Amino acid sequence: MITSKQFGVLVGSLIISQHVTAQDMSAQVKGNVSISLTNPSNTVAWHQYGWGISRFSDDNQRLNISRLALSTRLDISSAWSAHAVAQYVPDPNDKIGLTEAYAQYQPLAQGYQFSARFGGFYPRMSLENPALGWSSPYTYHFSGLNAWLGEEVRTFGAEFELKRAARRFRSKHDISMIGSVFKGNDPAGTLIAWRGFVPHDRQSVFNERIGFAPLKSLSTAQLSRQGQYVEPFTEVDGRFGFYLGTHWSYLKRHTLRLYWYDNNGDPRAINYVTKQYAWDTKFWSLAWRTKFNAQSQLIAQAMVGNTAMGPTRGVDNDFYSWFVMFSHTFADYRVSLRAEQSKVIDKDHWQFDENASFTKGVTVNVQKSLSQQWRLGAELQLIDYEADSRSAVGRAKGQDEQIWRLSAQYQF
Repeated sequence: MITSKQFGVLVGSLIISQHVTAQDMSAQVKGNVSISLTNPSNTVAWHQYGWGISRFSDDNQRLNISRLALSTRLDISSAWSAHAVAQYVPDPNDKIGLTEAYAQYQPLAQGYQFSARFGGFYPRMSLENPALGWSSPYTYHFSGLNAWLGEEVRTFGAEFELKRAARRFRSKHDISMIGSVFKGNDPAGTLIAWRGFVPHDRQSVFNERIGFAPLKSLSTAQLSRQGQYVEPFTEVDGRFGFYLGTHWSYLKRHTLRLYWYDNNGDPRAINYVTKQYAWDTKFWSLAWRTKFNAQSQLIAQAMVGNTAMGPTRGVDNDFYSWFVMFSHTFADYRVSLRAEQSKVIDKDHWQFDENASFTKGVTVNVQKSLSQQWRLGAELQLIDYEADSRSAVGRAKGQDEQIWRLSAQYQF
């Protein structure tokens, strides 16, 4: 249920946002609030150190603030701007934190456009999450692929882009080349190996610790130094990671985003204070969107890669994840349907640490706009999940979930 503390956070944030907008006209402040009614799982969620794959697993969470986000932009000059996104996360305990905070440099240009970002931000791999606060306008639960990006992947460094805009060259093609160097994302891959991919909409805030189930393998001598949690934005090995990407679009109807990500982690390195290893995580991500007309579009994304940690790469896993989503609008309604599948393939020689997992799911979402600010919706999600680590502790290997959510959203 919504506690008095949660209600106070909600009301206070709304008042502050309106005050800032009125007092400082050079600043833009936007936000959204989602209040949801859900069916909690009877299995404790992973972020509460349980075996559940549903985000909400407590009867007290049936009625909850599933999202509260504030996004600010301050235009400092014609070229420089500052951006920040703060989110309230109710689970497993109330907290407010930053999910993005960065400065952007984008000078005026006649031909090729150069821009750069410095700070902490999401790589722009996703076409599923273009809305405020890296949320999705299509479904409440993100795909397992983008849910993992929202948990464990964030850029803390610099990103540079060189764009050839179609309108400036009398062309039908927009093309961008992107490169980034960063630190502080060494543990990314922990949840892939020790939980797998699960669809949800919980985003990690800076400096957050995320729990996972009590794995049997963490009681062994080889993994005894690893905490039963991940701090995904920790720096462990002192190395720089990088990613390279390209964006292409044709007449604004067809869009492609291709990325190669490599955190360049040293799998032998460990931070004894935070009890976090550096994971050597690298992957390809390919996202595609086709707009059939003004009402209908198809969005797809696929990821394939590898993650490893420990001396001699004791934990070593290949993985892939993909989804396909169709979304259609008519009158004041939007209907979206998504199918997805993810797999983690255990290829290491540590037989005591079982990492293989398999997830597939279908999500159906219907939303109705009541005004520019208010939107109502309902969602049903069917998830089929299997993990070898469950068998190691005497649990059934598979778990099925039927998750529904009724939500009221207010955007300002």
